[in-house]
Amino acid sequence: MFKHILVPTDGSDLSQATVACAVSFAKEAGARVTLFYAEAPTPSFYAGLGAIADPHVMQEARERLDGAAQQVLDAASQIAQAAGVPYERLVLEGHKPYALIIQAAEQQGCDLIFMASHGRRGMDALLLGSETNKVLTHSKIPVLVYR
Repeated sequence: MFKHILVPTDGSDLSQATVACAVSFAKEAGARVTLFYAEAPTPSFYAGLGAIADPHVMQEARERLDGAAQQVLDAASQIAQAAGVPYERLVLEGHKPYALIIQAAEQQGCDLIFMASHGRRGMDALLLGSETNKVLTHSKIPVLVYR
């Protein structure tokens, strides 16, 4: 039924459990997965009225963000590799994770988004996470929510 599943991950415990469940689901369905990380843009650094123009500060911030994304995807990749499920990795950068998730699923030709019920957003995500809710509301691609 499903042949290509997008699996967003943020590295949280629930997200890692979701990756494991999604990989198991994909294996049973004979599907492949795209492991996805929504990366925040490099922050702007300001001092008073002007921007700090030190390129080294900006480069270090970018490297740290990229490194965090790769660590999260490395952990998810290990799960897919261990199960023998074909996978790809994808990182998109932007301010709206829900929109990036939908964009990634559309770009990759996914026929299912398999995601956690909530991420690392504290009290706002107790019942159903705000990003998950937005994906459910805006996606034309089916969404399976793991709790």
